[in-house]
Amino acid sequence: MSIALKEANETEYWLQLLKDSEYISEQNFKSIHNDSVELIKLLVSIVKSSKINK
Repeated sequence: MSIALKEANETEYWLQLLKDSEYISEQNFKSIHNDSVELIKLLVSIVKSSKINK
């Protein structure tokens, strides 16, 4: 799960670059970014709880 979290954070970085370079529209960015943020929150929660349960 920690690898998935790292990949999700990298994806968010690339999404930001795509928006800043105007490769994708603001509307597309917001839609994808919201999903990305939710996924990151979920993965952070899983990683934290798995560390506590060890």
